[in-house]
Amino acid sequence: MQFKHPEILYFLALLVIPILVHLFQLQKFVKVPFTNVAFLQKLVLQTRKSSKLKKWLILCTRLLLISAIVFAFSQPYFSNKKVEENQHNFIYLDNSLSTNSKGEKGNLLQIASQEIIENAPEKDIYSLQTNSEFYEEISKDELKNILLNIKNNSEKLYIPTVLLKISDKNKIETNTLNNNILISDFQNTYNSKFTNVKSTFSAIKLTPSQKNNIAIDSVFISNLNATNFTLNILVKNIGEEKNNIPIAIYDDKKLVSKQSFSIVKNEEKAIQFTIKNQSTFLGKIALTFSDTFSFDNIFYFYLKNTKKINVLAIGNDVNYLSKIYTKEEFNFTNSSLQNINYNAISKQQLIVLNEVKNIPEILRNRLLEFSKNGGHLVIIPNEKSDIISYNSFLSKLKIGKIENLKKDTLKITAINYQHPFFKNVFSKKVTNFQYPNVKSYYPISSVKNSKIVSFENNVPFISQINTNSSKVYMFSSAINKNNSNFLNSPLIVPVFYNFGKLSFEHAQLYYRNGQENKIDIATKLGKDAVLSISNTETSFIPLQKTQQNKVTITTNKQPLEAGFYAVLKENDTIEKLAFNFPKEESSLDFLDLNTLKTTKKNVAISSSIKDVFKTIDKKNEVHWLWKWFLALAIVSLLLEILILK
Repeated sequence: MQFKHPEILYFLALLVIPILVHLFQLQKFVKVPFTNVAFLQKLVLQTRKSSKLKKWLILCTRLLLISAIVFAFSQPYFSNKKVEENQHNFIYLDNSLSTNSKGEKGNLLQIASQEIIENAPEKDIYSLQTNSEFYEEISKDELKNILLNIKNNSEKLYIPTVLLKISDKNKIETNTLNNNILISDFQNTYNSKFTNVKSTFSAIKLTPSQKNNIAIDSVFISNLNATNFTLNILVKNIGEEKNNIPIAIYDDKKLVSKQSFSIVKNEEKAIQFTIKNQSTFLGKIALTFSDTFSFDNIFYFYLKNTKKINVLAIGNDVNYLSKIYTKEEFNFTNSSLQNINYNAISKQQLIVLNEVKNIPEILRNRLLEFSKNGGHLVIIPNEKSDIISYNSFLSKLKIGKIENLKKDTLKITAINYQHPFFKNVFSKKVTNFQYPNVKSYYPISSVKNSKIVSFENNVPFISQINTNSSKVYMFSSAINKNNSNFLNSPLIVPVFYNFGKLSFEHAQLYYRNGQENKIDIATKLGKDAVLSISNTETSFIPLQKTQQNKVTITTNKQPLEAGFYAVLKENDTIEKLAFNFPKEESSLDFLDLNTLKTTKKNVAISSSIKDVFKTIDKKNEVHWLWKWFLALAIVSLLLEILILK
């Protein structure tokens, strides 16, 4: 039993008053003569006994009366919470794309929102966490308005993040009884880890009624030529075999091609379309099939003839660079140290400093300016390099230094397959190729050194060193035929090709929502100008970095919807991008909440939102007792009156 006003219980001290009255009777008895003494003695004994019993009964009723009145005013009650405590309900409602599917009662997200509105107590305070927003300390009416307008989106929120939020919120709340409710389909892709579960919560699983899904996983181009190209569509099937599924290709809104296909149980299949080549292609792939998720049946891509990348090689004229940097993709220029066109340096995206013995001061200054403006450098030393000249340049770049030449034959054996430089280059690790070697090398001293390729003694052969605004790729050895056979190695092509390709990130066929994407836009901006990204429904300004010949934009959380977007410079469209939802959302792999019962004692599993709120109400229901004590006071008063009469 608890009390709303426990301080009133101090008035129980008043019980001493009737006790004192009982102990010290102030009434004086008068002697009356009577002739029959025997009868009188008998009468006195009976009177004294009845009087004594009557006084004890009156004392008890008075004590009961005072006690009942004091208890009634202190307002006693039975409940699991203190009456002065606030009731706070933390609700996590998963509005990821996977909850936009049909369950037994209808759309999972909409039904969950409706059940919260119908069953949530009116007087409680709420905090609502969705995948994209956090609404703190809101009323039932505010909660209702939010839930009526909630929509699915592509943002991710991991369960450990939600649990951390709950824990932090519970620590902040004082004089509050917290109830935590997690409502999700608990897709294993994002929500499989229940780590550091400190707070008690109820988990409610949203379950789709269908167990079959087919999704467009990815798209790539092959056999691209002046006439046409082959569009390869990778389709993933989850569940039973499916037959005669229509799939169509659109250029914007115009139907280009259509076919049907069949796919076996739990398999992936590549579907090919041959499409006429053109300058731009706003591609939309539509797959017609009723399954668990509809969002992954549409896929967007954008294809256009991209501008060529400008590459300048300074040093001896070599044939291998012109063969790698072909006219179809690059504007390649080779210049000797004596014939450099310094005005052309600022127009390049990549400069290869190819085995020059000395770096003149005027060239150092121009290359420094080029690097500060976002240009990428490849530095290949000469066997007879002027170390002082090189280190002066490297020092100004703030990327370290090279040490004295070491003459030692070393094999080039280690490829850093995990390095972003080799992303999508190797399908598997190569272990049986003939290792190239060098006869001499310059050890590189740099804290920013990131190894791309290494010697057998783990010394870096090719390093990537990031400056504040660009990248420098540093060779530790000359690669001419007198010093190395690296030019005959199969590594030569992907290494130098990536030097060029990574110097300017042309827009890809498509991007994914909710992931970090870096895109280079070939444009120049004024002092206060910015680029924006928009479509017919939304517009936002992405994170961007202005450099000499380009602007690097970064998208992360936005955009939230799939489709085509325009990159705007003021009101002019200078680039178009295609975004698609994360493919992980297409998974039908969900967490079995019953496994949590054995490992997590503070997790309650429920099948119904209504049942959870009923349980919360039942646990926290207040049973007031003051009426019973008031009735007891009245009864004790009536008893006293009856006894006195």
